[in-house]
Amino acid sequence: MASPLRALSAARIVAFVADAARRWSDADFAPRVRAMRAIADRLGYSEPVVDYALDRLFFGITAAALEAAIVSELGAVAALDGVVPRAGAPAAWARGVDRVAIVSSDTTIGVALVPAIFALCAKCEVVVKDRSDALVAAFFATLAEEHPAFASAASARAWAGGGDFDEDALLAHADVVVAFGRDETLRTLRSRCGADARFVPFGHRVSLGRLTAADLAHADEALLAGIARDALLYDGEGCLSLHALFVDAADDAAFAMFTRRLGAAAERIAIEFPAGRIEPARTAAAAAYRQLAAFRAAGGRGAVVGSGDSTLVFDAPRDEPPPLVARTLPILRGDDEALAAYVAAHHLPVQALGVAATDEPAVALATRIAAVRAAPLGTLQDPPLAGHHGGAQRIADFIRWIDTS
Repeated sequence: MASPLRALSAARIVAFVADAARRWSDADFAPRVRAMRAIADRLGYSEPVVDYALDRLFFGITAAALEAAIVSELGAVAALDGVVPRAGAPAAWARGVDRVAIVSSDTTIGVALVPAIFALCAKCEVVVKDRSDALVAAFFATLAEEHPAFASAASARAWAGGGDFDEDALLAHADVVVAFGRDETLRTLRSRCGADARFVPFGHRVSLGRLTAADLAHADEALLAGIARDALLYDGEGCLSLHALFVDAADDAAFAMFTRRLGAAAERIAIEFPAGRIEPARTAAAAAYRQLAAFRAAGGRGAVVGSGDSTLVFDAPRDEPPPLVARTLPILRGDDEALAAYVAAHHLPVQALGVAATDEPAVALATRIAAVRAAPLGTLQDPPLAGHHGGAQRIADFIRWIDTS
């Protein structure tokens, strides 16, 4: 049975999605309030952190951003409705596939929603295997209020994991499966898909930052606050959290000054975005990393700056990968060569490179370390909707072209 969205124009679908997102942008919107509390309860994040995440998610879902992403990949929004001419290529129709399944991640708030709305814009039937906070299901309910076609085209259910017969059938019959998770989870999910299914995986990645000597000399309070926010938001979880920062200090005095200033910025950000309920194992890992760094500092190597529930480790060793522990940021001394060698030595899959400015050297470094995004520090946790999360396409994976020649 064809999705009821086939009867609507893509432009109307885009407008409905944007209208629903506008309602969710209101912090007092009742479904959002309920979802915010459920997310905070499930993940243990503080309510200010969850509210910030929902603002970043829904403020970015606008008609202009949706249209920009579609046009950049398909040439025209109208290509989703039927055959359109294309310069230098056959006239063609970007027809959405019939069924899309999306498996959400454990921690990142609303990560499954963005691919879901693009699949809906492609007029696909979408099923999301969501988490217990039911954020996606609640947003789908708002879409159904915008137009009844969404009621049967978009659905979300609690994620149960392996051994679920309904999930086996869902994955086996989906034309496209989008999945977020660890490598072993992705391999298992891929094995349960149909032979002809398009599998779009988003595995574990890290994000790194870099400051040149010139950046350090001109670092203002906004840049320092941005670094601290990127590191501490969501307790350091997620591929867009800042997991390590390289600083090319001109001398020891410049590095010591940076240490004091970044420590003060982290203290302020920790008040604005306090820690949530962190699992004992992660708390213990953070404490162990901090104690080892303090031992090194006592011997004259580096420094440890603790600001309440956050820890900055300065002059961290390069022979250790990022610790990936809660609210902890290692700062390493070194230039672009050192950062690239660090990534290579530890085989790090890099999501984003945070920089003071996305100039030509920054893009060259991002290319060298195979980062899929170069962004100003302070914006890592706010990726644009029309960008390419994980370097992937936004809507093109949900369509199959029908050429007319």
